[in-house]
Amino acid sequence: MLSARNRHNRQKWSNPAPARLGRPGDRAVRSPEVDSVRIASAKHASMHPLANNGENAQLYAYESSVKAAFDAIVPTLKEVSALQHEAEFEKQAQQLARARLGFELPAALLDDAWVTQLDMRSLFAWCLFETYRRFCDDVVTHDPLGDKNDDAFQQFLQECGFHTLDVSPCADGRLAHVIRYVLRLPHKAVRRRSYAGALFDIDDSLGKWVETELLRFREGRPNTADEPTRYLKVVVYHYSSIDPQHQGCAAHGSDTRKAAEGGRQQLLGFQQAVQNTHCCGASIECLLIGMDTDTDGIRIHLPGDNGDIDLENPIDSLEVYDATARMSITRAEAWIAAHIEEKGGASLGNGMARFISYLLTNNLSQVEYVRSYYGGHYSDIGHAERFIGAGIGFEEVQLRNLTFFAYLNTVEEAARDLDVGISIFTGLNVAHGLPVPIVVRYDYHGNVPGARERAEQHCQRVSAALQSRYRDLSERGLLHTLQVVRDINAAGRIEILDCSVKMAAAAGAH
Repeated sequence: MLSARNRHNRQKWSNPAPARLGRPGDRAVRSPEVDSVRIASAKHASMHPLANNGENAQLYAYESSVKAAFDAIVPTLKEVSALQHEAEFEKQAQQLARARLGFELPAALLDDAWVTQLDMRSLFAWCLFETYRRFCDDVVTHDPLGDKNDDAFQQFLQECGFHTLDVSPCADGRLAHVIRYVLRLPHKAVRRRSYAGALFDIDDSLGKWVETELLRFREGRPNTADEPTRYLKVVVYHYSSIDPQHQGCAAHGSDTRKAAEGGRQQLLGFQQAVQNTHCCGASIECLLIGMDTDTDGIRIHLPGDNGDIDLENPIDSLEVYDATARMSITRAEAWIAAHIEEKGGASLGNGMARFISYLLTNNLSQVEYVRSYYGGHYSDIGHAERFIGAGIGFEEVQLRNLTFFAYLNTVEEAARDLDVGISIFTGLNVAHGLPVPIVVRYDYHGNVPGARERAEQHCQRVSAALQSRYRDLSERGLLHTLQVVRDINAAGRIEILDCSVKMAAAAGAH
């Protein structure tokens, strides 16, 4: 039984009264002293019996190091700016950059500082892009996320009755860590496509379903077509428990009900699309998950008796955490299984129930993570993304509030998502005189003839379209793009094609 306090705190579509925790979008720069206090307090905190404290410590160390690298840019450039009229400015600036950022600054942007004002906007964009490059390379060369065993997860997925897991979270950067952190899944084994409001492209998912079924039929990957497994499509919408009226999903006007209903409609539309075009709706399974971006707790919505998705009676992981926190491992696992069975009723299959239990148990580690290292909720409950990621790729980005995603082939088709991102960065950066940094990226399959050339063309076309669509920002030096490609088959580092900062420096020289 849940305590009276927990029953009182259970929320359907109303939320707690707003409690402001500083300005939304504030970015707290971590210091070693603060981190040591957090780590020490986490070690002495009471741990949930099902939480993986060792993994939590590893993931926190990684999150802290990456965000510290990005957050060091502005303080470093402030010091560089203060030095620009000093003797031996270039030498001092480079020494400072090497010590604080780990790399040198472009000489072209420093050489003429004694004559003209230092172009801080271009320097900021260049430093951010270089930090992004180093971050990507580190993921490829060192696997700092300590990803779980893909083969073991794939086997578990099939045992639950599924052969593919396709997740569409909202493009909001506060959900960028939903795969590796919130749900504790191996990010390489999960297809992730992010869209504003989690309103995924049904045609894109339909195309992926067709591709998956063809691979099963022709190559037996991930299993043969005669295996009675299904394609699992998951939508993750979000809400804020601390400031629901302002820090919910911008694409749905911070209306939690609309966000959940929007996700439900897309899932049912995808299921209907498969049924109408291929007459095999039984091979599709859908799951709707709500995520509290303040605490990383989740709500899992279960299938209804008629095959619909029940919006009114979700399983809340925060309630599960509190109800099982003082149990033994065996008792907690049994309680969760019984709770899912009670909630789901006869309409919930054993495989789906097992998978939901897996997600809930995984999320308890993340709830513990936020309680141990962040006091129960994040301080940056609003947006604090560092850059926009536009195009196809970015699998290595598994950190909260690092990137706003815009999955796209053309700017026109993703205009809505991009406009949301630009609006967010207008408050985060432009309002403070800093540019909007956009990484335009297209991953490609190197074994496909002409794939790299097409990826390059995509980058060039999208970058030009971005500069055109947001011309006012671009002409004022308030929008910069970095063009990047990556060969998926080679599993190597990203390759930088071009950067608007270089063009800005060249224009300044003339």
